[in-house]
Amino acid sequence: MSKYDEAIEYLYNATPQFQKIGAAAYKPGLGNAITLDKAFDSPHTRYPSIHIAGTNGKGSTASTIAAILQSAGYKTGLYTSPHLVDFRERIRINGEMISHKGVTDFVDRYRSLNIDCHPSFFELTTIMAFDWFAANEVDVAVIETGLGGRLDTTNIISPILSIITNISLDHIAQLGNSEESIAREKAGIIKPGIPVVIGEAEGAIASIFTRRAEDESAPIYFANESELWSEVAYTPEANIYYNTPYGTIEGRLTGLCQTRNAATILTAIGLLKDRFDITDEAVRTGFSDVTSLTGLTGRWTVLSHSPLSICDTGHNTGGWQYTAQRLALLPRPLSMVIGFVNDKDVDKILAMMPKDACYYFTRASIPRAMEASEVATKAARHGLKRKTVIGVKEAVAEARKATPATGSIFIGGSTFVVADAL
Repeated sequence: MSKYDEAIEYLYNATPQFQKIGAAAYKPGLGNAITLDKAFDSPHTRYPSIHIAGTNGKGSTASTIAAILQSAGYKTGLYTSPHLVDFRERIRINGEMISHKGVTDFVDRYRSLNIDCHPSFFELTTIMAFDWFAANEVDVAVIETGLGGRLDTTNIISPILSIITNISLDHIAQLGNSEESIAREKAGIIKPGIPVVIGEAEGAIASIFTRRAEDESAPIYFANESELWSEVAYTPEANIYYNTPYGTIEGRLTGLCQTRNAATILTAIGLLKDRFDITDEAVRTGFSDVTSLTGLTGRWTVLSHSPLSICDTGHNTGGWQYTAQRLALLPRPLSMVIGFVNDKDVDKILAMMPKDACYYFTRASIPRAMEASEVATKAARHGLKRKTVIGVKEAVAEARKATPATGSIFIGGSTFVVADAL
């Protein structure tokens, strides 16, 4: 076993990992983060950061902002989660993943310090990211929260801009069982005097953010109140935004949900231009080349053609509202390879799924994945034509065998189903 493999095994096995075991790995509070941060000499204080929270759209928003800053010539760190295939996807500089040596050196240093705390996987990984960005002298870092905001490990930073994309019900065991309680947790990233951009919010949710911003004397900007383009054209290859302040933008992340994200991003860029030299061309390039610049995947990603095969990491009711609209437009016959983790409102998601598809329910290779048979039982109540298949790889193979070249295959329901498929 290589030193890198040993380091990864240590991270996975010696620290509780939410990705694998769920709520048992969740450690609310910033005590461990602060202890670790001090032990590593507060690396996050050595560069400006942009902090992003929200139920859906965090990854797309973070990656596009990072791509724009990178295109403008800035050395840009990007911290996101979870990863799909390689742990190192979480920590990137200008699209390049942290090196194997970077991971092993950090783990060795941590173990040698004998710090008096027992961090979670996410707590340790977050400090690793902050330390890597400082060591490599980034000009700016874009930081995505892991879960929530107020008590999220990333909330030890003092950003130059905070962003909250949207609010819907997810992780209710940790964040509360109403949108209002979740909004209060996300609002916890709003800092004294630091501008905050809100992507989507109205009514009681908008009021929660407004009150928090007033309490912190933080300027607040609602992206949905701005007219940032004259019209949008939706094509399979791009969302085309006409007459933006940066010209015509071709966003390669497609679909209605990405229109909401685009408004958030453009509002944020308008504020960041006060600090960074961001040209119109950099904005257009960031939108058009986000996947190649940052390595982002799993957002309505086309894996192959004949049949058209698509994967998407949308995994909660908020995300599936948009996914369902796109599934309706896919060529038929449609095969769906679907699996969930055990803390999602599966019935609400199944109710949104197309009735004319053939379903292959499966189980991702993580402990907290829901059994395929349990999903199939729930699906029966929604009248879905179904079959259970042990293993994502096997389910994808069966779907390919059964789907003609003129049809479509969708793979999703859980980030971890997509990860196994990739």
